[in-house]
Amino acid sequence: MARDFIPVRIAVLTVSDTRDASEDRSGDTLVERIEAAGHLLAARDLLRDDRAAIAERLRSWCADPGIDVVISTGGTGLTGRDVTVEAHRDVYEKEIDAFGTVFTIVSMNKIGTSAVQSRATGGVANGTYLFALPGSPGACRDAWDEILVRQLDYRHKPCNFVEILPRLDEHLRRK
Repeated sequence: MARDFIPVRIAVLTVSDTRDASEDRSGDTLVERIEAAGHLLAARDLLRDDRAAIAERLRSWCADPGIDVVISTGGTGLTGRDVTVEAHRDVYEKEIDAFGTVFTIVSMNKIGTSAVQSRATGGVANGTYLFALPGSPGACRDAWDEILVRQLDYRHKPCNFVEILPRLDEHLRRK
């Protein structure tokens, strides 16, 4: 039996000390793909590399019932200013360990061993999926085209993130 597509509401956060909204090619790449896939852009923002500010934005979006998924781009590298992964982990209730692994496999096919420099991560908090992607348009394309477009599509089998979305916060509803 065929399943109907279920659009999800996705927020995009760009993390950068060097770009402004007019130069946000990675954020633009994600927004284009989100909308082309039939999903809804629920929010968009650009923040500097500040761990507390990033974590606060993630928490506020996770508390928003109009947002199902948050995708950030930037700040996942190894330099001293790269704090997006730490901010995400400050917010996660559960980490999706395999997301980073699968992203590394995808990246290896594109950029070889340079893939070891990425710390892409995924997790869940307050019934919301969170994904931290590197700050390049190519990495955003790879993560979306090879992983997220399928996992955020209810029709994808054998399983996908959308079908368990209503159950992510079930532990909070138990008596």
